[in-house]
Amino acid sequence: LYNPMILMEISKQIVAFGGDAMIAEPENKLSAQFVLSLARKPQSESKQRVCFLPTASGEPDTYILAFHARYGGLAETSHLNLFLRTVKDLRGFLLSQDVIYVGGGNTANMLAVWRVHGVDKILREAYDAGIVMCGTSAGSLCWFECGVTDSFGLDLAPLNDGLGFIKGSNCPHYDSEALRQPQYHKFIMDGLPGGYAADDGAALHFINGQFYEAVSSKPTARAFEARKQGNEI
Repeated sequence: LYNPMILMEISKQIVAFGGDAMIAEPENKLSAQFVLSLARKPQSESKQRVCFLPTASGEPDTYILAFHARYGGLAETSHLNLFLRTVKDLRGFLLSQDVIYVGGGNTANMLAVWRVHGVDKILREAYDAGIVMCGTSAGSLCWFECGVTDSFGLDLAPLNDGLGFIKGSNCPHYDSEALRQPQYHKFIMDGLPGGYAADDGAALHFINGQFYEAVSSKPTARAFEARKQGNEI
């Protein structure tokens, strides 16, 4: 699947899932196996370390347990709560991971909480250090400059203050929510930078900020690049 020379030179990687069905499909470990295949391998016999950030959904136990069920057995798992913190050294904790997985939920609220705790800056440091960054829904959108979100109410709206690790915009749930595609196209026509969309079950793999490949854990799930060209997308 991969060019060995490219993989040897990888320093920064992001896997952005359109929807990863962590709770709905606990038995589907294809996405977990893919992410772990990209992460650096431990020098000893110990397993790779994967940390879950459930900030966007308010850190519910059901979501956290679903994460541990999917990645447990494949890797050494942990999660980081920020509403009821139990980790004193956030920087040391996050930089000790091989993969950081960001869950879905309210993207705007998540970014605000991260910035209060300085997690946004730590994630940038982790990304630059070669820790694989990934996530679904809010955990997909957050890595881009901007995108489509339902964070601000019942209607979809542009979000313009993402972390900006990847230039351009992102739209998750491209096939599973009826308004996602037309609204994303409208926002691009209205001036939102073009970017990438992914169906539930598909993911966008970026290397050093550049799109590298699309992958899927479902035969019908797809990914798209969306750009304004004249009067159409």
